[in-house]
Amino acid sequence: MWRDLPLNESKMDRPIEKKTWTVKRVLAFSGTALFGLFVLYLLVFADTSSKLNVEAERITISEVRHGPFQEFIPISGTVEPFETFYLDLTEGGRVVKKFVEEGAFVKAGDPIIRLENPNLSLQVMGTQSSFMLAESQLRQTILTFEQNRLYKESQLLDIDVRLSEQKRKFDLTKVLYEKGMSSQNEFESSKEQYESLMKNRDLMLEVLQKDSLTNIQMTEQSALNMERSKAYLEMIESQLASLTVKAPINGQLTSLDAEIGQSVNPGYKLGRIDNTDSFKIRAEIDEHYISRVHKYLNGEYEFNGKTYAVSIKTVYPQVTDGKFAVDMVFIDKQPPGIRRGQTFHIKLQLGDASEALLIENGGFYSATGGQWIFVLDQSGSVAVRRNIKIGRWNPLYYEVLDGLKQGEHVITSSYDNYMEYDKLIIK
Repeated sequence: MWRDLPLNESKMDRPIEKKTWTVKRVLAFSGTALFGLFVLYLLVFADTSSKLNVEAERITISEVRHGPFQEFIPISGTVEPFETFYLDLTEGGRVVKKFVEEGAFVKAGDPIIRLENPNLSLQVMGTQSSFMLAESQLRQTILTFEQNRLYKESQLLDIDVRLSEQKRKFDLTKVLYEKGMSSQNEFESSKEQYESLMKNRDLMLEVLQKDSLTNIQMTEQSALNMERSKAYLEMIESQLASLTVKAPINGQLTSLDAEIGQSVNPGYKLGRIDNTDSFKIRAEIDEHYISRVHKYLNGEYEFNGKTYAVSIKTVYPQVTDGKFAVDMVFIDKQPPGIRRGQTFHIKLQLGDASEALLIENGGFYSATGGQWIFVLDQSGSVAVRRNIKIGRWNPLYYEVLDGLKQGEHVITSSYDNYMEYDKLIIK
């Protein structure tokens, strides 16, 4: 029995061998490896983009398509008469009669109102009297010159008769003197009388010539004064006639500011007549387009279910309150029944139509500036943010230069709540 003790002691003192891969250690290493693989998946394969769930009813989806693109801007224009005549009074006075009322259609020459101006009437009467007096004096002057001319011509005729008679006497006396049948005294006396008559005749001719020149000069001067007086009289009479204001053109009296008994001064704006046969459209355009808007640009608008074309005739370069004005005329035909003051909404074409890749106009542009857009995948349930490039635009479409393909679908509604997200999950 005691011999067995050493043997038992020997068994108890032998060391126990430990295992390297215990269950606990295997589980620990496995967990660590799985966690590392999960982190690696997240870093390499998992989608880390920001997402937002969006209800389909709250967005607008449009298809990218290829089609004709026309760049235009919408503008509003007001109908105005192509020709307007303003009735500004040249003479003042008191309104004594109205022939027509505001809104009436008149013809050229029709009376509109009549004024009364006693001072102008007296001035006309005085001018008429002065003119008649000047005319009478001119006639009297002409008559006096004519009588004087006739008298002197009669004197010249008498001198010629006497000269002819004296010449015969002188010739006879000369012959007798040369034959010694007449005295020298008689010869000298006859000669002196003949020479005296010759000098009188020459003097009379000179007087007649000078009187004729004087007569011509005075007559021309008097006639010139008469013409001036006549012109002044006509001017005064026209001023008197202008007291009856008449229509200068055919049209509609769209404005008349005058009442019976009202006193008005020269330059008073009495009213306005519009030529209703021809109209134009005056429109204001944002100054942003001033470098692109020019003469002959075309536009179109609808009126009573029909489309009409217009063209820019005049561009006014002055900018007021951020806008400049243009005048547009109708092409081919003018809509019937239009009136001053009507407003038309016009599509002003800034260029020729061309084929382009298009997306519909929408609120996304104000948020993105056209630099990116949400594009739906083939399932239509996910929209991913994508960079794009926008070119020209009009109120209906944007021209896509890069980043999209025909047939793709994009979200074109407002992005106010989506700016921070890379994907939209459509529910």
